Amino acid sequence: MTTDSDDREQGSKFMPKFGADGLVTAIVQAAGSGEILMVAHMNADAIAATRESGMATFWSRSRQELWCKGETSGNTMKVREMRVDCDQDALLLIVEPAGPACHTGSTSCFYRRLEDGALRKVRS
Repeated sequence: MTTDSDDREQGSKFMPKFGADGLVTAIVQAAGSGEILMVAHMNADAIAATRESGMATFWSRSRQELWCKGETSGNTMKVREMRVDCDQDALLLIVEPAGPACHTGSTSCFYRRLEDGALRKVRS
């Protein structure tokens, strides 16, 4: 007899394991370079919208609404592949970005590193 855990960790059934807030973490990676662009959150509706449209759609925790990345800035992300981690509580979106990922205009949201107790810019 298989359990949900067996199905989730070893099977072929897509069974996202949402947190108590109804969200799952989504890591966004550039298809060409492999660079990590951003981390966001998705609920079931965001996942469904992403799968339907092929464009990265997330749940905004601050605005409490769905947002399709780039809907106002034009910096969209076409999803090439969606992966899940072993227990399906995190997603990896491999995307083709059209413009910078970060609202600051940086290519990636990870444009600073911690160095000697201070943040240092590593790129724009």
